[in-house]
This record gives sequence, structure tokens and C-alpha cells, in this order.
Amino acid sequence: MNTYAILILAFGMSMDAFAAAIGKGASLHRPPLREALRTGLIFGVIEAITPIIGWGIGLAASKFIMSWDHWVAFILLLILGVRMITEAFKKDKVEEADIPSRHGFWLLVTTAIATSLDAMAVGVGLAFLQVKILVMALTIGAATTIMATAGMLLGRFLGGAIGKWAEVLGGLVLIGIGTSILVEHLGLLN
Repeated sequence: MNTYAILILAFGMSMDAFAAAIGKGASLHRPPLREALRTGLIFGVIEAITPIIGWGIGLAASKFIMSWDHWVAFILLLILGVRMITEAFKKDKVEEADIPSRHGFWLLVTTAIATSLDAMAVGVGLAFLQVKILVMALTIGAATTIMATAGMLLGRFLGGAIGKWAEVLGGLVLIGIGTSILVEHLGLLN
């Protein structure tokens, strides 16, 4: 993967955390920068760890499916992208429902884990692409930290209205990356 693909994937993976952070920010009365940074760091660290776990799982399975690995990556990214888009349109989202006035550490960790499960599945797909997983994981973590911090700060101004569309965009990015991987491996643009 080139640098642009890594950055696009990283920011695409951070869109669900961004959407959740907007909801978190909207539920607090003018969250200070300290709370936004705390939320961003929690989301970013967890989002950086999960693709490494997925990559390890994928690496262990890679010798069994190397001949069709591009299909596995495409299908995983397609499923995750469609899931993100459909979740965006559900009315009762856990991230937006009944949030206390101050976010506790474990609430943020739980939300971060829920929004990073797709990063674990992407990590499985990355094992088949022979990427430098530490670079990828750190980039995903940094992008998520930035996006979740920005989401918290934007949440107090924008509320829940934009959160859904950020998640839709993230889903479309994942589908686009999966399609790109498939097209590249099948040589359809040569």
C-alpha cells in the first residue's frame, strides 16, 4: 500500500469513532479541550491495537488462503463498509442513547472497543497484503485520535445531525478500498 492508501484507510477507519465522538461531545455541556483530548487518546490507542490483533489472526490463516486473499480483503471491507452505512441509519444507536453528563473512563473504553471492531477485521485483511502493520496501526491510531478529538469538539456545536453522515462516508471509503484491492489484484485496470 502506498502512503495515500494508508492515510485514506486510516481516516476511513476513524469515521465511526468520529461519529461516536460527536454524539459524546453533544451530550456534554461544552466539553473542554482536555476532555476532547482524553476521549481522542482512548479511542486512538484502542483503534491502533485492534488491527494488530486482526493482522495476527490473518497472518496465522494466510498460508491457507493465499491464492484468494484479495477476495477475502474485498469481502471483509465490503461487509464492514455496508455495516457502517446501515448502522448509520439505525435510529437507536448505543453511542447516542442515555449518555451521562460526564463520560467515565470505562464508558469511553467500551465505546472505543465497539467502534474499533471493524479495525480488527481490516487487520485480518491487511495480513494478506503484506503491509507494515506497525506503521498502519500507528497511522490508524493517530487518525482516530485526531478525528475523535475533533468529533468531541464539533459535537457541542453540531449535535447528532452530522454523525450519521460521517459514518456513511467511512463505510463508502472502506468499500472503495476493498474494490481497489480487488481491481488491482485482478489486473482489471492494466
